[in-house]
Amino acid sequence: MIKKIACFLFLFFLFQQTIFAQDINVLLANIKTKMNKIKDYEAEGQMKTKVVFLKLPVAAVKLYFKNPNKFKLKTSKGISFIPKGAVNVNMNSLFNEHNFTVIDAGADNVNNVKVRVVKLLPNDDNSDLVLSTLYIDPIKLLILKNKTTTKENGTYELTMNYSKYSSYGLPDEILFSFNTKDYKLPKGLTFDFDDQSAKNPLSKTNKASKGEVKISLNKYYINKNLSDEFFK
Repeated sequence: MIKKIACFLFLFFLFQQTIFAQDINVLLANIKTKMNKIKDYEAEGQMKTKVVFLKLPVAAVKLYFKNPNKFKLKTSKGISFIPKGAVNVNMNSLFNEHNFTVIDAGADNVNNVKVRVVKLLPNDDNSDLVLSTLYIDPIKLLILKNKTTTKENGTYELTMNYSKYSSYGLPDEILFSFNTKDYKLPKGLTFDFDDQSAKNPLSKTNKASKGEVKISLNKYYINKNLSDEFFK
């Protein structure tokens, strides 16, 4: 019995070592294969926004995606602080929309999970994206975190938690965090500021403050055959 347990532990350790030693391009290809099971989806849930000086209510939210790179977000309040393209929840557009130089950045830990770190540098000099860093669970083939630096809105971070739809690589919870000092407010929108004397406190404060948007999704409708017209 002891020999069987020892053999099992050895094989398990060997399996993990093999997984973490695999070529980073193979790992990304495996994730892309997993994601390609999804032709399109509709997801529904709630969005909570926490931004200094702003009073924003909890909103119902719907996310729509069509492979490879069509994405739409709708909220019941009509306001979203998330930049266009930031929350393509299964990251499929990140792999398809640009040509990247892939850099293996070693290993790290995210919420006590050992992950592989991958840096993606766009080959297109005109891309708004400067750098994207993915933190990948190589055993479950899940992207747990994505840290992105852009020319337009500075650096923001996506943290994903998975449960019911992990087999599709779709998270049940997404936390989008950003530095309010670097972030540009959506154009043409009027907000209810806590400080009524300031038209745009985010742009005037010199103090760095963290803004957060939390999306909790309770239901996905996968492969609904959404039309291209829907995303126009």
